[in-house]
Amino acid sequence: MRESEAHDRYNGVISYLAGLWFTMRFCRKDVAGMSVLLLSWCDTAASTFGRLWGKYTPRIRRGKSLAGSLAAFIFGVGAAVFFWGIVAPSGDPQLNTGINAFAFEGTLTLTAPAREAFGLSEKQATIDGNLALAVLSVITGLMVSVSEAIDIWGLDDNLTIPVLCGLELGAFLWAFASG
Repeated sequence: MRESEAHDRYNGVISYLAGLWFTMRFCRKDVAGMSVLLLSWCDTAASTFGRLWGKYTPRIRRGKSLAGSLAAFIFGVGAAVFFWGIVAPSGDPQLNTGINAFAFEGTLTLTAPAREAFGLSEKQATIDGNLALAVLSVITGLMVSVSEAIDIWGLDDNLTIPVLCGLELGAFLWAFASG
């Protein structure tokens, strides 16, 4: 708990729980799980590396440095590879059906309007396996580093990181994983 939270504002745990509740309630289960990982790993990495090396890198905004944002990006990529590349595929496939189905199941496809604009067939506009995982992992890293660095109405990032990441990942996977 930060010193300021002890005296003059709400504890960050309230924001943490609200952010996790939102993602667990409104996001697909893999997106919600990733939002939890992104908050716990990337926010911690951004804070740790930002405090260690932030004074040597450009400041993004008050209290946020390029060093912290890069750490959030790197840990976000790592969390996505870990979750969607190792943890998710090892689960019971019978539990990954219907309303419990993952949003990402190893394939990304450009949307129909994008395929038409580039003159691509669905097969030409589809990637899968490790390439799809790599693209999703980099996108996840970008999303969490942006979510960690921006300030939305002064809200605690324990709330904004999981909510923004859940919305961003959910929208990205809705658009590109649904074929």
